Amino acid sequence: MKRSHSKAGGAPFAPRVHVSTSPPAPRSLLLGRQGPAAPPEEASAAPGPLRRRGLPNLGAPCARPQGLPGPRERRRMTEVTERLTPRRPHGRGRPRPGANMALVPCQVLRVAILLSYCSILCNYKAIEMPSHQTYGGSWKFLTFIDLVIQAVFFGICVLTDLSSLLTRGSGNQEQERQLKKLISLRDWMLAVLAFPVGVFVVAVFWIIYAYDREMIYPKLLDNFIPGWLNHGMHTTVLPFILIEMRTSHHAYPSRSSGLAAICTFSVGYILWVCWVHHVTGMWVYPFLEHIGPGARVVFFGSTTILMNFLYLLGEVLNSYVWDTQRGMEEEKEKPKLE
Repeated sequence: MKRSHSKAGGAPFAPRVHVSTSPPAPRSLLLGRQGPAAPPEEASAAPGPLRRRGLPNLGAPCARPQGLPGPRERRRMTEVTERLTPRRPHGRGRPRPGANMALVPCQVLRVAILLSYCSILCNYKAIEMPSHQTYGGSWKFLTFIDLVIQAVFFGICVLTDLSSLLTRGSGNQEQERQLKKLISLRDWMLAVLAFPVGVFVVAVFWIIYAYDREMIYPKLLDNFIPGWLNHGMHTTVLPFILIEMRTSHHAYPSRSSGLAAICTFSVGYILWVCWVHHVTGMWVYPFLEHIGPGARVVFFGSTTILMNFLYLLGEVLNSYVWDTQRGMEEEKEKPKLE
């Protein structure tokens, strides 16, 4: 059989071999290992199959060694880091300063105030004074009655806080109904008794004390009652009740029912003082000995009017504090909503 020759030079026929002019493939591909991924620009310039599989472009120059990112990669890494770094929330979703911590200080304050009143009452009852041994005991003094009112009020406040923590998220309608009753009782006590009686005791005591202390708090009592206990009974009542009014919103009852309740309390205490005088022949407060019957009637009527005025003052102050705060919150939210 004759061998075939080419037309040009009669060379024997040989199989064609394709010689590639591109650089040789990396050794990692020849050994079956996948090399480092190419940057997105190089991968997009690669042929279709390489671009789809994400393989490096074999015809491109050798990539930078792994672990040494260039300026573009470093810039991209910085942008990704900034996007992943948590930032402080802004706008409407940003919590107010102390919003999450608002409840705990209020609860702690109420417990501390309640304990302080219990301490004052225990120390006061432990004092052996002649007036405590007479008819009516400590209950004939409005100061002692006010201390009991304040202690009961803050006890209800603490009980309300505990009930609110226990019933939160429970979904029990009966417990929520009982909690609403406690809140209503707390608000009623603040409006009718705690605020007007507390402010009355502080204001009247220190006004008469500044005029002539012998008329309401003789120097003889300094031998029985220490100074800190005197301020605990006649001074700290006012800031404590103002703190409670500022930290929690209280719903006042209707004005007619509130005024009727405070008038009932005032007239009841005046009748009680008169009854003690009728039984013992001595007035509870020394200055009542120095004024005539007509002046006593005027004084008792003035105290009743003052009690009603203090009730209205508490109602106005409560509305002013919380309406002002609500208005400030709405003003802060307006730009955020826009």
